Amino acid sequence: MTKNASPPPQRDKPVPTAPPPPPAWRHWLWLGAFLLFIVLFFVLPATSIKQPVSLSYTQFLEHVSSRQVKTITINSNGSASGTLTDGKEYTTVIPVNITNNTLLPTLEAEKVDITANTPGTSIGTEILTWVILLLPFLIVFWLWRRLSKGAAGPLQGVLGASKARAKVFDADRPKTTFADVAGYEGAKAEIAEVVEFLKNPGRYRRAGAVAPRGVLMIGPPGTGKTLLARAVAGEADVPFFSVSGSSFVELFVGVGAARVRDLFAEARKRAPCIIFVDEIDAIGQRRGGAGSLVSNDEREQTLNQLLAEMDGFDMTEGIVVLGATNRPEVLDPALLRPGRFDRQVTIPLPTLSERTEILKVHCKDKQLAPDVDLEVVARGTPGFSGADLANLANEAAIVAVRHNRDVIYARDFDEARDRLILGRREGSNVLLPEEKHAVAVHEAGHALVAAFSPKADPVAKVTILPAGQALGVTEQLPFVERHLYGEDYLNDSLTVRLGGRAAELVELGQGSTGASNDLASATDLAVRMVREFGLSPALGPVGYPEGGSVFLGGGGPGLSSRPFAEETQAKIDDAVSDMLTKAEKRAVQLLSDNQDKLRRLAALLVANETINGSEVYAIAGVPEPEGAGYTLAPERAAASGATTSPAASRPAVDGS
Repeated sequence: MTKNASPPPQRDKPVPTAPPPPPAWRHWLWLGAFLLFIVLFFVLPATSIKQPVSLSYTQFLEHVSSRQVKTITINSNGSASGTLTDGKEYTTVIPVNITNNTLLPTLEAEKVDITANTPGTSIGTEILTWVILLLPFLIVFWLWRRLSKGAAGPLQGVLGASKARAKVFDADRPKTTFADVAGYEGAKAEIAEVVEFLKNPGRYRRAGAVAPRGVLMIGPPGTGKTLLARAVAGEADVPFFSVSGSSFVELFVGVGAARVRDLFAEARKRAPCIIFVDEIDAIGQRRGGAGSLVSNDEREQTLNQLLAEMDGFDMTEGIVVLGATNRPEVLDPALLRPGRFDRQVTIPLPTLSERTEILKVHCKDKQLAPDVDLEVVARGTPGFSGADLANLANEAAIVAVRHNRDVIYARDFDEARDRLILGRREGSNVLLPEEKHAVAVHEAGHALVAAFSPKADPVAKVTILPAGQALGVTEQLPFVERHLYGEDYLNDSLTVRLGGRAAELVELGQGSTGASNDLASATDLAVRMVREFGLSPALGPVGYPEGGSVFLGGGGPGLSSRPFAEETQAKIDDAVSDMLTKAEKRAVQLLSDNQDKLRRLAALLVANETINGSEVYAIAGVPEPEGAGYTLAPERAAASGATTSPAASRPAVDGS
């Protein structure tokens, strides 16, 4: 019995790379050589020749009579030249019809050597004539080539319309690497695997694996999709093409498709390589069907060409397309199928640990005080993207500079966070005394209802300082980042949102316009509870997402945007109204039973303008949840008698 010998291990074949394009200075070298040729062969010889003496016809006759003329060459056009007896050369012009009648006998009598010359040109004159004729055409051709390559700036759309506007990173790569991208380990691993495939294709080919044609990064704005692409450009050892989706679409139909062809043609020359298309939804939107009222021929032709280049009849090898978008729902299904964008990498908002790492990256060049705990800051910023966190760190540094400091304290992060969430705060003196009291009652109602609601997020801070469109704000700090909301939590949230209006009814005897934002927010939540979450007994377990389905009659031409009947809409309205009424009655009952606490909290707000959650729970007589406090600036905390807490928040906000 013989055993099959295992094949010898195969080594990865080196990937052939295309020769780099010639440097731009070579084009100028040819132009310089041509100008040098003109100077050496035409300008210098002309300047080195002695200039002949110019004689008028009368002077010429006098020289002939005095026998000072030795030779003469007469041209057919009437000009003449020759040498004098002293060796000098001369030129003159002979009047027409004089040569044969009177001049020739005189010249013969004075024994002047006569030569007749027919008109002709030298080789140098011929070359110079052709140069003068062709030089304007050469200049125009050179300018056309330069403009068509993109050096024209605004004229690019006219003379270089079909050229792709992709920026190529080959030798000069960005310095960003995957180490500079904090968090998102899963997304980085998937994208790094594509880079590894291009570096070592033989390793995957031996296992029968085929490289992904495209990787689509999906996520909210500011989560770092472009930063990941920049890291790919810094990590990859292959050429990297970067282009924006909007750069393909122009006014003229067919320009975008031509640019896609030019981009992939250039990429094939440099394969293996990566093409990054940022904001790919600009050209990848769903194509209009038979029932569509709006279509865009230019965008659709561009998309068709992109589909053909990624996976068409002519197979493309060694090119990976990396796309980024925050609107995946508008992309054409043909673009998302396997064979084109084989992988879809979701880049969500960062988690608590990822926010901590991102803050460390953005604060590494800043001086932080010992009281700054970036994990605490990250805990108070749920819902912040990477761009938001970068802006938060920068705003905190600006606050420190505003107070003539180089070191950033924890209170600077608090002030920066409030500025980003709420806007710039105004002094309470912008309110009339009765308005200030009404706002204090309103915010005290929000805070007390939240303290008495067991499932509501803990109160972090309450203020009656106007900020942006809000006259006052009650901020709540969630313990954890919720991904699933129970019905009890949603009902408590509705009650808290209507707590401000309930306080006005209990203490002031009437409502006001200050509750308009609360009512809109509560109504929106109640509508979603009824329509989407199936939490209304009147409708039962049905769900109608916002906007309806485009395949079930929603949003079509001449059709209603609602995927349900008018009778169902009436039931939804009744269910929403009933849900809000119950929440308001509950809030009114809670505050009526604790009206004395409501008055004490409102009075404390009028006196101190800003209080923290500890004071709210102390007045309510409810045990304070662990970590429910809020970090106040020392001077404000001393003024209010509050105890500072290390907790910080990106809160749920109820503003009047």
